[in-house]
Amino acid sequence: MTKRIIVGLTGASGSIYTLALIKALASLEWQIELVMTPTGEKVLAFETGAERKSFPENVNIHENTNLFSSLASGSYRTSGMVVIPCSMNTLGLMATGTGDHLLARAAQVTLKERRPLVVVPREMPYNIIHLENMLRLARAGATIMPASPGFYHHPQQIQDLVNHVVGRVLDQFGIEHALFERWSGV
Repeated sequence: MTKRIIVGLTGASGSIYTLALIKALASLEWQIELVMTPTGEKVLAFETGAERKSFPENVNIHENTNLFSSLASGSYRTSGMVVIPCSMNTLGLMATGTGDHLLARAAQVTLKERRPLVVVPREMPYNIIHLENMLRLARAGATIMPASPGFYHHPQQIQDLVNHVVGRVLDQFGIEHALFERWSGV
């Protein structure tokens, strides 16, 4: 199977994580199927200045309104999906199996096909509704990975913190990388 993964970008702050993930996957020659919510695309431009045309060639952008996209079907094979960053609104849609847009549908397909779904919430603090939605997704098979970087690798700049989170996401898919120095004890 082609090395293909779905990346979802929502309106939560933290699109720097999305860009770092795409850069890492592109450098490893993965095909990236990108779905952005309208707010996610606006936040991306606001936080990073990035636009659609700035993505590498191996990024296919799917319109979030296109429920006829290949990503809406379980017969379209991927290695899984990452939603990074994930807003609580989108997390709620995924947890309840609702939503009339492609990002939520692709997540539902990923779960029903028993493929890895990694959700990276970036908002805080969490209320009981957020926590229950995360629990519901985890019970359905998703991995919940809040954007909480480690500090044992002695980060020197923001990108070091971002790379730690992105590297841990790649670990969930068994993708080899050198984004951070792993803990080896003292």
